[in-house]
Amino acid sequence: MFTFADLAKALNRSTVYLSGLQSRFELPNFDGAGYSEAYLAFLQTVVHLRTLSITEETLRDLWHIEKKLLVLLHADSTGSPTWFLDSCGATTSPKRRLLLTNYELGAEVHGKGVQLGLNFADTAPELFAGQEMGEDALRVLNDYRKLHTRISTDVNAEAPHVRAAVAWSKRV
Repeated sequence: MFTFADLAKALNRSTVYLSGLQSRFELPNFDGAGYSEAYLAFLQTVVHLRTLSITEETLRDLWHIEKKLLVLLHADSTGSPTWFLDSCGATTSPKRRLLLTNYELGAEVHGKGVQLGLNFADTAPELFAGQEMGEDALRVLNDYRKLHTRISTDVNAEAPHVRAAVAWSKRV
């Protein structure tokens, strides 16, 4: 477990910057050493993508899509305030995981579908089915795929510049 100052040190970012990220991504705040490895892993992903020139607006859009998808898939089975971050830092099956939450879908993210009907939490039945209310996990997954593809393209375009900058910094 980490303190907020530990997170700032590990990420080489100011506490003011991290506090802004918490606010803009609507992340919970904790007192003392209340921040998990998964919380740090999420922030590392955001910092890495920002370093690769992915805009914060794009990341927030992806974040909202991922959280919407997780809600539609009933992924919150713990009731934890950080349930959407708890998979961050996992390294198995990377092609089956969402980019920011790192949640494993059970199928390749860019495959043809997702296993629907999984409900990990006991909840009261809804008056209408999600599809009748306009919520469709496959539609949200397609939105995710489009944005993920755009981010991947931007990262691949920026990576040579970052490698060149690192090489240059070693010479200076």
